[in-house]
Parts: sequence; C-alpha cells; structure tokens
Amino acid sequence: MGYFQQEQPNPETELQYSDPFQLLVAVMLSAQCTDKRVNMVTPALFASYPTPHAMAGASVEDILHHIKSVSYPNSKAAHLQAMARKLVDEHDGQVPGNMADLTSLPGVGRKTANVVLGIVFHEATIPVDTHVYRVSHRLGLSRGKTPTDVERDLVRHIPAPLRFKAHHWILLHGRYVCKALKPDCLNCGIQQYCKEYGH
Repeated sequence: MGYFQQEQPNPETELQYSDPFQLLVAVMLSAQCTDKRVNMVTPALFASYPTPHAMAGASVEDILHHIKSVSYPNSKAAHLQAMARKLVDEHDGQVPGNMADLTSLPGVGRKTANVVLGIVFHEATIPVDTHVYRVSHRLGLSRGKTPTDVERDLVRHIPAPLRFKAHHWILLHGRYVCKALKPDCLNCGIQQYCKEYGH
C-alpha cells in the first residue's frame, strides 16, 4: 500500500453529497453506474428531496423522473422511496450507524453499508465493488469467489487504520488504470505485483 499512500495520501469518494442521507442515496444510485452519472442527477434530486421525510412523501414516479438516466432506475426509485420511509418510521429520519440496521433498509447491501460506515462513521471497512474485486484478484490479494470473501481477505491483509483508504486506492486504481477490458499496464506503478501482467 506504500505506492498508493505516496501517490494519493488522502483519497476520497468522487460522489457528491452534503450529509449522511445524501451519501446513502448517492451510493445506492451508484450500483452498476458511474459516479459521474450519479453526480449529474443528484443535485436536482436532492433539491427536490433534501431529507428522508421529503423523499418518503414522494411518489416512486416522481423519484424516477429525477433518476431515469441511471442504471436500473425503476428498482432504484422504488428502493429510495422505501428506504426513506423506513428511515422515517424506524430511525427518526437518521441514517443508522451499524451494519444490521443499514442492510435492513430496502436497496442497501453490504457494500453500500460499508461505504456509509467508512465515510460517515469512520469505521475500518473495506467495501468491495466490481473494481475492488477485480484488482484484488489481479494483485493476488484475494482468491475469494464472492465480494464478502474478498472483503474478508482484504481485512486480513490490511491494517485497520488503512482499510477505508485502501478501499479508495484499489477502487480508483481499478477505475482509471487497472480497467476491466483495457488495463493501462504501462502506466501502472504496481505492475510487478500483478498476477496477470505479461501473461
């Protein structure tokens, strides 16, 4: 992790948000979608529904109108409304700070919960998305068959104080350098550790 720490000492999410609720919404929208696309739709979405109470009172159709350009907009609109209602009904409109409560929210899986726990509550989490999964295998950090398996391996390899930073480092490396179809191996600073480089 020394390479990443030197190149990018303080990595941050590229999603734009102003509070825990907005972060949760943005991460839910980012599933199978680019952060760039999510950041294009969230300003108007948050202007219309700045709080869980506002979103809970919206119709699925109204939410869909704002997010129709993201991937899987119909299911995401339904999840957002149901998530907001559950926040209002069961959590006083506050984003909960534990895995069990977060993953009980409609549309919130372990990866999304880990992002919220890491950013908002500063827990030593390692969210595993497609980029983290792919890069972890290429670097030999994990042979896990599922995201949870990969998360478990990374937690075992990476010290707690570095875990959430490491998530960002690996994710951003996968997004911009170690891409799925055309990895930019010549501009990779850690190619010597890659299990696939040169094969």
